[in-house]
Parts: sequence; structure tokens; C-alpha cells
Amino acid sequence: MIFNKDNYEFLMGMSIPKLINTLLPEVNTAFQEMVLNAKKEGIFIKLKSGYRSFDFQKRIWNRKYDNYIKKGYSPKSAINKVKEYSALPGTSRHHWGTDIDIIEENNLEEYELQPIFFEENQIFFRLHQWLNKNAHLYGFKLVYTKDSNRNGFNYEPWHYTYAPLSVSYLSTFLKIPIYQIKDVLQIQGKDFFSEAFLNKYIQENVLGINEELKVK
Repeated sequence: MIFNKDNYEFLMGMSIPKLINTLLPEVNTAFQEMVLNAKKEGIFIKLKSGYRSFDFQKRIWNRKYDNYIKKGYSPKSAINKVKEYSALPGTSRHHWGTDIDIIEENNLEEYELQPIFFEENQIFFRLHQWLNKNAHLYGFKLVYTKDSNRNGFNYEPWHYTYAPLSVSYLSTFLKIPIYQIKDVLQIQGKDFFSEAFLNKYIQENVLGINEELKVK
């Protein structure tokens, strides 16, 4: 992908690409094939989250930040708590239409995205096992692995990315002058987004991913 203004707006979630089922068409095709074949083996994959716009991610960030502030956290501590699982708006991989949060369909209740539910004897363990064995066959790879040497976001056994597109998107994203997000209005905590903070965030959170997904 060649870097230009359109890519800048797309990769930061500021312009909405053509989507099918909240995914880029190529990603949706691969995802539906994976869903179909998993179903044949008794695994019923459910898409919990696909594409998110800048504004959508901003609402997630602001809501979580405000909740921590109400609990008595300092602004810096609140930012650190939010970014355990949630990306700064403008930096989320969900802006690209390549990334998915998935669980297994269950008609009894809606389960939250928590790592414990993907462990042995838990509700999504069979899904977890199937994805570990098969997801790569459809181009999907786990983003935030359970690796003690990995920095950034916490382990997310539900978050997969369509690698044939997202690896190149990451390469282009890294060329964006990301410090500009601090100038976007209404991002809670933005007064603490110094250039040093953002550089560290890029190195630890944006690049704290599965080694197979990094730009070579």
C-alpha cells in the first residue's frame, strides 16, 4: 500500500471503507469459509466485533477512562488501565477491517471477552483449540499472544487478524505521524499524550504483537 492522505484516513478509522459484515470483502470471504468449516466440526464461530471507526473507538476509550477516573484513578493511571485492552482511537487495528473479535455462538447469554473463558473446561475452550489448529489455514492469526516477552496489550485469545492484508497495513500505518492524534478533540487524557508517551505506545502496544505479524 502506498502512503497517502486516503490511506491515512482509512488506517486511522476516519474514513469508512467498503465493508461486508463489518469486514473488508476479502476478509469476509475468508471468515465465512472458516465459519462454515468450523460448523462442520461442531464449532459455531460468532463475530463479536469487526470494523470500528475512529469515533466508535473514541467512545470506548472515553467511557473506560471516565469510569477509572470516577473510581479515583489519576489521569495517568486511568490511561494505563484503559490501554491494557483498548487502543487509542486512531491506532486500533479494528480500523482496518481486517481484525476480528470472535467467540462461539451461545444462545443462553452474552459472554464478555475475558481470557479465562478460553481456558480448559471453560465455555470457549473448544473454540480456542480449533482456532489454534485451523485459523491460519484461512489467513487468520492471533494478534496478542500469551507470550511473557511481549509488551503492550494483554493477552486476547479472541482477537485474530487477516494477515495477508494487515501486515502490509501495519507497514503503512507506521509511516503516519501518529502524534497528530493528540490534537483530535474529545479524547480523554489527551493532555498526557506527549511525543515520548506516543513513541513508547507505538513500540509497546502497536508493535507488541505476534512476531509473525510484524513487518520484516
